[in-house]
Amino acid sequence: MKRELLMPKLGLTMTEGAIADWMVGASQPFKAGQGLYVVETDKVANEIVAEGDGMLLEIAVQIGETVPVGTVIGFWDDAPAGTRAATPAAPAAVATATATATTSTAATASSAPATPARRDSPTPAAPTPSTAAPAVAGSPTRIIASPYARRLARERGVALARIAGTGPNGRIVARDVQAAAEHAIPVASALATQVMQPSSAPAAIARTTQPAPGADYDLIAPTARQATAARRLTQGKQDTPHFYLALEADVSSLIALRKEINEADLGVRLTLNHFIVKAVIDSLRKHPALNRVWSDQGIVAYRRIDVGIAVDAPGGLLAPAVTDVGGITIRALAARLTDLAERARAGLLTAADQGAPAITISNAGMHNVTYMTSIINPGQAMILGVGSIKGVFRPDDRGQPVLRQELGLVLSLDHRIMDGVAGLKFLNTIVHCLEHPAQLLLH
Repeated sequence: MKRELLMPKLGLTMTEGAIADWMVGASQPFKAGQGLYVVETDKVANEIVAEGDGMLLEIAVQIGETVPVGTVIGFWDDAPAGTRAATPAAPAAVATATATATTSTAATASSAPATPARRDSPTPAAPTPSTAAPAVAGSPTRIIASPYARRLARERGVALARIAGTGPNGRIVARDVQAAAEHAIPVASALATQVMQPSSAPAAIARTTQPAPGADYDLIAPTARQATAARRLTQGKQDTPHFYLALEADVSSLIALRKEINEADLGVRLTLNHFIVKAVIDSLRKHPALNRVWSDQGIVAYRRIDVGIAVDAPGGLLAPAVTDVGGITIRALAARLTDLAERARAGLLTAADQGAPAITISNAGMHNVTYMTSIINPGQAMILGVGSIKGVFRPDDRGQPVLRQELGLVLSLDHRIMDGVAGLKFLNTIVHCLEHPAQLLLH
């Protein structure tokens, strides 16, 4: 029976997604647990896997196109391959499927009941070269690669077929593509054409990325993530009435405490960012009325605390979240944050990593900036911009100059949710936590 395949909704605030990759071609059968396609949002890339056996009949949305949640992106037949009547195309499709190794999933799947995708369904391990079925002449062999590795290969013009994967079961991961790019492995001509001519790109961009005769610039098609982020941040800035609050925190005691803890070699190395995230968590616990967001249906008051973390990944800025951290210790938080950042940079985030945060922390302190005023992520209510630590002289109680280490904080807020008084109470609580860091170790 012919069924629709819909763009899934992978998070509370997701309104659209881009097709980053089709892992099954039209007229090709697939098995339960096999990767079908990759959906990319401004936050994560999600590999969608099949809930049951079937055949992909038609692809309606091409790689690179961005469409709203619920849009029909393709059609599939839910009849088992073994019971489907033979057609001229069926033998080739079945042969291709025989030679295809199942792709390991790096993300979760769709919530739409009418699609063959499922959520949190592990895919079988890909067969090693020694056990994989032999390729059928004229049909491509499935390349086992993470979604981020595939995207990185397209962006850098690297042929995946010529890369030896170093991941589990020979899977190609981001580091393999990066290493191949350094050795200038050329991409196959067919793939080059696909990269140069994404169906969603304007005609002028699709024809060439070289400047027009006499021009002094290049016109480059944005990646799916860049295009999605641009639309969403533009919409967020236009639709969300921002206002901003700025304070400095004296982190002299925090720097000394962190140094003492790390020198004691207690089995965990804490960064200043770990303390900043913990301060935000504890402040949300004290001010639960700020743990909410605006929606068209009403004000959404969250019962748990999730905090978004801006991560500078190779493919661009990501903002995954540490979830349900209301009662977490700073030691456990440090481990969670380290794991989250590593998976973000390796392209291994899942839909669960989006969480439902009311606030994101964007720490640019390592880039020498005093203050950073950030745009609120769509679907959230606040973002905390963190600057660099600066040594400044301030007068003490007797008017004598004292050298202090100060950290500039700028809190961007949604004026539909809160006013200046509520925002200042929240920001002052964050500052108090950072200036009295021992309290962050108590719970």
